[in-house]
Amino acid sequence: MIGIVAVSHSARLGEAALELALQMVHGGGVRVRVAAGAGSDADGAPVLGTDAVAVAAAIDELATDCDGVLVLMDLGSAVLSAELALELRMSDVPVRLAPAPFVEGLLAAVVSAAAGGSLDVVAQEASAALGAKTGQLGDANADGDEGRIPPAHGASEYGADAPSVEPDASARPDAVVRVVTVRNPLGIHARPAALIAETSAGADVRLRKLPDGPGAAAASLSRLLILGARQGDEIELSATGADAERVVERLVALFGDGFGEGVGEGVTEVAESPVAATTPSVETETPAPSPIAAGTVLRGRGVSGGRVAAPAVILAAPLDEPDASAVVAPADRESEVSAIEWAAVAVADQLRARTSTATGEARAILDASRLLASDPELVAEASALVRIKGRTAARAVWETAVSHEQGLAALGGRMAERAADIRDVRDRIVAEILDVDVPGVPEREEPFVLLAVDLAPADTAALEGGSCVGLVTEQGGPTSHTAIIARSLGIPAVVGAAGATRITPDAVVLVDGDRGTVEVEPDPARAEAARAEAVVVPFEGEGVLGDGHRIRLLANVGGAAEAVTAAAAGAEGVGLFRTEFCFLDRVDAPSIDEQVASYRGVLAAFPGRRVVVRTLDAGSDKPLPFANADHEDNPALGVRGLRIARRSPVLLDDQLRALARAAEAESAVVEVMAPMVATVDEARAFAESARAVGLMTVGVMIETPSAALLASEMLEVVDFVSLGTNDLAQYTLAADRLLAELGELNDPWQPAVLRLIGAVGAAGRTWDLPVGVCGEAAADPALAPVLVGLGVTSLSMTPRALGRVAAALEAVTEAQCRAAAEAVLKAATTADARSAALAILGSESVGGPVV
Repeated sequence: MIGIVAVSHSARLGEAALELALQMVHGGGVRVRVAAGAGSDADGAPVLGTDAVAVAAAIDELATDCDGVLVLMDLGSAVLSAELALELRMSDVPVRLAPAPFVEGLLAAVVSAAAGGSLDVVAQEASAALGAKTGQLGDANADGDEGRIPPAHGASEYGADAPSVEPDASARPDAVVRVVTVRNPLGIHARPAALIAETSAGADVRLRKLPDGPGAAAASLSRLLILGARQGDEIELSATGADAERVVERLVALFGDGFGEGVGEGVTEVAESPVAATTPSVETETPAPSPIAAGTVLRGRGVSGGRVAAPAVILAAPLDEPDASAVVAPADRESEVSAIEWAAVAVADQLRARTSTATGEARAILDASRLLASDPELVAEASALVRIKGRTAARAVWETAVSHEQGLAALGGRMAERAADIRDVRDRIVAEILDVDVPGVPEREEPFVLLAVDLAPADTAALEGGSCVGLVTEQGGPTSHTAIIARSLGIPAVVGAAGATRITPDAVVLVDGDRGTVEVEPDPARAEAARAEAVVVPFEGEGVLGDGHRIRLLANVGGAAEAVTAAAAGAEGVGLFRTEFCFLDRVDAPSIDEQVASYRGVLAAFPGRRVVVRTLDAGSDKPLPFANADHEDNPALGVRGLRIARRSPVLLDDQLRALARAAEAESAVVEVMAPMVATVDEARAFAESARAVGLMTVGVMIETPSAALLASEMLEVVDFVSLGTNDLAQYTLAADRLLAELGELNDPWQPAVLRLIGAVGAAGRTWDLPVGVCGEAAADPALAPVLVGLGVTSLSMTPRALGRVAAALEAVTEAQCRAAAEAVLKAATTADARSAALAILGSESVGGPVV
């Protein structure tokens, strides 16, 4: 086993780099120590610097059970401290000082050490990580080798000059060979490369980019990154060894699943042999993208719930790239450097001003952008390009930002989503230098949906108080700043919707942040229903019928930001906390400590009030790589929700323990429920597991017809039930709820669905136990009184719907609700059901369809 010591001037940088590196290996077994900082000052603040004694101690600690130790250093005096540590250490374990880029080198070293590499191999992998960055930056440094750092003491000359081409399949006649297509949008960056390396254990696996690109050993993270494989590229896999067939099939599955990151449009499937890759292709001129036609439904990832319909507005294109051919005369270069420095200060001041007027998540994110603009490294690197290579000030800032952006993109996951922040700061500084306006969110009086490739944090934060009622981006993820701010502002948002910017400006679009869909020029009745939902009516904080009968009105939330928004909107509590938002965009499950922190953020927003937590609901349209690894022909009917515990019981056990710890730390009244329950045995087993860790109020989701029909028996073993009307309609009508052309079947007014809800409500009345609704039906002010009449005791919805639903309930009595319920249970069609409710509740209570 090889141990690793990371020497950094900053403890925060060292720990963050280590956390990132350890996310690349799932089985553990890697010994890493961080020797960072130079102690604390009199006030307890950390002092930047390095300590040779601390480095020596870290080496000696690892020497007890490691065969060798690799030392990686960030910059400057870290190298001197590491060299001095070699003289101060007490152990005689072999030590290598690596001339590797700190973050990328640490990632590569950790992956290589976890795979059992020798000290020489681990050192070579770390040093070669610089080649991966060089390859991604292209010819940015092609006109010289200024800044080249020689190897540190004790290290060999590795890196970009090391050979990277591996033999192709023809040189390995006994190899198992497959051809796969890179399907995930970001290609083979650090996280997929780590998955490939880990999965390849047990065989000698080589990858080659077709038709005639470089090759790489699968065990080498750096070589895999140097491949530069992007979405749509074909890769030849070849493996030898006793376990080759199994390993290759697992790799094929990884590529086919897009490494758990999603699959882009228009990417072909796996080929069974490399023959097709050698067939010449005919070059054709690529036509300009055509506008998105009316009636088209784009699919992405819903990151902020709710529905809205409004005209589309396209965010203005970013600044043009500054001229790369211009060269500044030596005598004028210092003035260009001054322009960079003054522009960075001006942009930081502008963002500081915006920060002072923002609140919550928007304030924190804008402040982070301000710090980026003030980053001395960005200014220093751009200034160096001016002084050494004669770049113009604008071009130097552009090139420096591009290198930072590509470095983040290569890291994948949440780090990749920060690339938009770099681009935003880049454009602002360049605009300041050139004295031009920065494209931003347009000012319009009428409501609109904003469409963009991606949004900068400053642009997203600027939406607060404006006329933007919905967001759609082609890039981004659930943890991007666009998603975070959209949720905090309560704006329906969909990210990752390919082709969104090809929608014709001013075309009406219906954004569904729950389903992750964007419908172009929808049916007028559907658009009007969505507009009605978007109207926010004030809520006084208590749901009550006209005769005083109480109905609790709760909120659906996915994280702390949404919980704060819901509390500010007056929600009486949380009826559905979707915990899967804590698990998204990861290749492995969050630790118990990470979960506790996420859950506490939600519970803290509702002290003393009810918070109903749904355990992980992954699968079907929300697959997670560590929970839904196997291919399923029909995932909607497969291993999802509670059923994941059959394969990975530790996921559920860890989540319940984390919830119990979070509940103990906060004063919210925590209740827990399981999704996708079909049998009483499942309900009983879940209740026993939850109560065993101290979660005493336990319920189940009623999403399957079997659970609805067994509701009375379910309530014998649990304390409450909650109806997920979206899935209940899907399974009752056998209609995929994400398929737009079957939208009329996924209508909670369907008589079959209403009768199942009535059966559940009757069971609740028999046992005198709570029955909630947390699906889209709860937000429909027309249907809410009917649900109450069917026996529902609480309704949970998007916070913006609370006021409208409260007003609809206050206009009727319990007797009217029960009469309407009896009438709709006799209906044969959705139209009959609405008409029956209208006859009893009146025209003001019953609106158009909610689908």
